Parts: sequence; C-alpha cells; structure tokens
Amino acid sequence: MTDLSKYRNIGIFAHVDAGKTTTTERILKLTGKIHKIGEVHEGETTTDFMDQERERGITIQSAATSCYWNDHRLNIIDTPGHVDFTIEVYRSLKVLDGGIGVFCGSGGVEPQSETNWRYANESEVARVIFVNKLDRMGADFYRVVKQVHDVLAAEPLVMTLPIGIEENFKGVVDLLTRKAWVWDNSGDPSAYTVEEPPAEMADQIEEWREKLVETALDEDDELMGKYLEGEQPSIEEIKRCIRKGTIALHFFPTYCGSAFKNKGIQLVLDAVVDYLPNPTEVTPQPEVDLEGKETGLFAIVDAGRPLRALAFKIMDDRFGALTFIRIYSGKLEKGTTVLNTFTGKTERIGRIVEMHADSREELDSAQAGDIVAVIGMKNVQTGHTLCDPKDPATLEPMVFPDPVISIAVAPKDKGAAEKMGIALGKMIKEDPSFRMETDEDSGETILKGMGELHLDIKIDILRRTHGVDVTVGKPQVAYRETITQRIEDAYTHKKQTGGSGQFAKIEYVIEPGEPGSGFVFESAVTGGTVPREFWPAVDKGFTKSKERGVLAGFPCLDFKVTLTDGSYHPVDSSAIAYELAAGAGYRQSMPKAGPQLLEPIMRVDVYTPDDHVGDVIGDLNRRRGMIKSQEPSVTNVHIKAECPLSQMFGYIGDLRTMTSGRGQFSMEFLHYAPCPRNVAEDVIKETKEREAAAK
Repeated sequence: MTDLSKYRNIGIFAHVDAGKTTTTERILKLTGKIHKIGEVHEGETTTDFMDQERERGITIQSAATSCYWNDHRLNIIDTPGHVDFTIEVYRSLKVLDGGIGVFCGSGGVEPQSETNWRYANESEVARVIFVNKLDRMGADFYRVVKQVHDVLAAEPLVMTLPIGIEENFKGVVDLLTRKAWVWDNSGDPSAYTVEEPPAEMADQIEEWREKLVETALDEDDELMGKYLEGEQPSIEEIKRCIRKGTIALHFFPTYCGSAFKNKGIQLVLDAVVDYLPNPTEVTPQPEVDLEGKETGLFAIVDAGRPLRALAFKIMDDRFGALTFIRIYSGKLEKGTTVLNTFTGKTERIGRIVEMHADSREELDSAQAGDIVAVIGMKNVQTGHTLCDPKDPATLEPMVFPDPVISIAVAPKDKGAAEKMGIALGKMIKEDPSFRMETDEDSGETILKGMGELHLDIKIDILRRTHGVDVTVGKPQVAYRETITQRIEDAYTHKKQTGGSGQFAKIEYVIEPGEPGSGFVFESAVTGGTVPREFWPAVDKGFTKSKERGVLAGFPCLDFKVTLTDGSYHPVDSSAIAYELAAGAGYRQSMPKAGPQLLEPIMRVDVYTPDDHVGDVIGDLNRRRGMIKSQEPSVTNVHIKAECPLSQMFGYIGDLRTMTSGRGQFSMEFLHYAPCPRNVAEDVIKETKEREAAAK
C-alpha cells in the first residue's frame, strides 16, 4: 500500500507569461526528472510539447507529470495562462489538492491570475504563492504582495524576502530560519550557499518574521497564549500552524525568486511538501445520484473503498486516446471492468500509464490519490465518473461555459471531408469548450470556441496534426434574442379530417425575465382545462422553439411562459398536438412581444505603456467600449473596459500598431446586453442575406 501522506497533487497556474512553464522545468530539473533544462523562448520545454505551444511560447494544454522531492511524490499539472484556455485550468483545479500560484514580479496580479484565483477559491484548493521574475526590470516583491491582498482579497503569508532586486537579485532570506540562500550566476540551481543575511536587512527581517509568527499562531490558541507571555515557539510549531492555516485557506505562504535564473525554487518545493495537503486532508468529493441530486455520501480517499474516479481530460496522441483520471477512492487495476455512470455502459481497463508530459511508464494498478492516464477508453468524456459496477455512484460533474464565437469551415476537397469529421470528433472530446454543429440551412460546418486565439489554434491543429486542409469563413458572433414586452395570447391547433384528428388549444402569457434567468415555464391552469399530463408537452414545444428567435434565428433568452388556460378534446388531444400548438404559438406571439437582439459583452484588460494611453482609450471608445478603470503601475497602465465582442476582431494587431508592439490585452465573456438599433438592423439584414444565399 502506498503512503498517501507522502502524495501531493498540485497544479501550477498563473496569468500568461508569468513563468509557469519555466517554473515547472526548474522543478523537474531539481527533482532529477530531466537533465537538460528547456526554455520556453527556445521552444524546448518538457511540458509544452505541442508544435503550436513551442512556436507561440504559450501553454495550451495542461500537461501532467510526476516527480519526487524529500521522499514525497508530486503529481504536477502545468496549466495554460491564456484566457481562451481557462477551461484547462478549471478542470485541472477540480482534481487537484493544492496549487502554486505564480505571479510576475513586475506585472503583479494580472487579469488571468484573478480568474484562476477565483476558480481555485471555488474548488477550495490550498495554494502557495511564488512571486517570479524578480530579476526583471520593474520587479517589486512588496508591491505584488500588496496586490495579492488588495486585488484578490487573499492573505499572503510572506515566508521569504528578496536579497537585491532587478539585475542585483541574488537570493532570498528564509524568515523561519533567518538564513540567506544565495545563488551564484552560473545558472545551476544547486549552486547556492546558506549564510547569514545582509546586516542592513536585519530590521526588515525581524518585522516580517513577527508578522509571519503572529499570523501563523492565530491557528493555535494555546501557542498564541504562550507567545503573548513572551515564550517563542519552535520552528516545528510554527510550521504546524502554517500547514493548518494553509489547508483551511486562511492564508497563502508566499515565496519569491527567479525561475529563469534558477533562484528560489527549492524553498517552494519544501513548502509544497510542508504546507500543502495530501489527498486525505482535503474535503472529499460529494457523490450525486443519476438525477444530479446530492446523496449525502462522499468519495473518501481510501484504497479499501469502492472505486470512484473522475475523467478530467482526454488527449489524443500517437498511441491512441488517453483518458486522464483522478482516483478518489478504491483501486484501478489492469484488465478490470468499470462503469461509466454518464453513459450507463461498462468499459474494460486496458493499459494504465503514469505520464511524464508526452512520455509514459506502464503500471499494473493505481489507487486512491493517484493521477494516471488510461489508454483506449472508447466512450469516456471529460467530467464522466468511472466507478465499481457493483456499487455505482456519480461524482459532481463539471460545468463548462458556452462558446461566444464561431467560424464556418469547409474541407478543400471531397476526400478531406471524412477526415475532417473524424479529426473534429477527437478534438471535441479533448476540449469541452470547443463545439461543432452543422447549419441546417447551408449545410456548413460551424466551429464554436471561447475566442479568436482558441479557434485559430484549433484550425492550426486540424491542418498540421490531422493533415486536413480547410477553408475558413469570417468569425461570427454568438448573438442572442430576448423580448421586452408582456403579451397574452392564445393558439388553437386543429387537424380533424376523418379518423383520429389532432386538437389542442392553449392560452398563455409571455413576459420578459431577469437578465441571466434563461427560459422559465410554469402552468397556472386550474379546473383541468388542459390536463396535467399535457403540461410537459407545452413546455417542450416552447423549449424547442426558443432555439430559433424570430428576428434573426438566434436562440432566445430570459423570458417566461405561463400557461393560463386552454381546452382539450377527449379523443383528438395528445401530447404531440400540444407540443405543436406551443411551437406555433411561439412563432405567432414572439414578434408581438418587442423582440430585441442581444450581443456578448466582453471584459477587456489592456496593458499599455504610459505614452499610448490616450490612443488606446480613444480606440476602445470607437469600438463602443465602456472604460471602467485605469491603474498605473511601474511599467505600464492597466485599462479595464467592457466591449462588444463584434468590435474586438483583429484587436491585437491594431493594439500592437498603436503601442509600437508593446501593448498586451486579454478578454473574457462577461454577459449579454441589448444591441443598439443600427447594429441590430445590420446583423439581421446580414443574417437574412446569408440564409438566402445558402438556399
């Protein structure tokens, strides 16, 4: 049996470019997993193994790897930082017990760090913080600590202080031991000495150490009492309190260094072992029944209990489909059969492998607390639960956001059509935020994603990895429709020509709902004028119809239908008759209810040098953007705005032109808002022309 107290399942997450992948490389070097360090800017890193990742210098897929430190096994997932790939971060956090939040010493708390931090809070993942890139121009450790407190509303527990800054950064002071770790400039992470800290830092060290001890001892009243009476706690007692507070999310141990220059990583690894929870110390996953209701039972991490495992990622590689699985309880053995509670079908476990980025080691079995991959599972998708067929249960499923942007693609020739279908099928299994549908009118294949970069990379993967050459249409915005007025109406569906006919009469009220409320149906029928067994058919008729709005055929949101009255025929009335009546009633009434087009509004974060702020704000205003705030920092100005997605296509090119290549931006979906009339008219006209051309 494996000792689970020696396991740490951790993720590394941060804003794009804060140095997550570089930090992972250094960890793998220090733990002896790799012998030559690869650099992101040279395209040689271990965990960025896709061509697209190496060329663009960003992480797209989360990569899994295992290594050992101080006799503890670390299962590490390096996640992407770019906003279009937050889905990867979200699903990784669902299966992790702890994390390392990496922040850039000069950039500080950036927008994607906020999103990832929010996801980690929702998943209740304990974290340590690593403030990276302290050798960079404009780096300021204390400013980043303040930002973590102010922007993320989190309590950073400072554990190390930097010695020197920017080009003079040479090491860190460990506040617990009051010792300095100083590295030479050879770039060898093991070339350091532990010595007395610089004399001029003495007051600063005592001030921060006192804060550290007081915050930690808040976790233990008895130790706090002794401390107030003048008795100093031992380092072991302080560590015990820090561990307790970290697991309870009361504070986050905060370290500093430079991953690129190999300085400060050892202390972060020690912190992972000392303060982050092992699989048995986190809140167990709740089990739900097949209807999605909580049963009150939990998947407790214990190899002796029935199997409970969550598939959190599907990856297609040269050996076939890989399903990444986190085992919560029980054991997974080669050759056994497991039940997928989502499909209700059983699957046989063929090969189990332990992953190291894109290489692997074969295993005969795995147990509670492990993160492994299984080769050759056929019908398992992200979020599915695998369990013991004799003792079924479902773990809480994952919820993924809807895509906001779409493009039409077509294969260059007939031979590529089938190949494209197979390739897209594999890609959709891998990424739940990537969708595909066929337009009924035009027969076009429509791909939907979270942003321009997301779809851009999918097309790249189609062409290079799967060898399918496609032509790509212009990006389309996922508009929605709603209504603005309340309307009472009635509809009678009648078809009585010999034999059994169809009859259904419904009277109903359609009214606008609160933004974000979706579609609500209720029945206020009394006296049996529409028998209760037909109410679901009326609901189904409206639910199916709302997928196509009356203005331009976009799905309709945020309205309520109340069935008030109607009548039925003892012989001719049926569920299908009421469903047809509801569908026809929808088409009859919606045009009278003040239909309105809604457009997706994005939260946009722009970073620009000081001297270009006016140009950037002027440009955002021209794009119908609303400026929410401007925050100057040492190196640039952070502008927060809300902009319609339709105005943001190609924005990165324009921003680079305006700022001489120094501007950066990220955006994510915020909410839907009414479209201005002139914009709505253009969209409706364009949609109708496109539909006419397709016919």
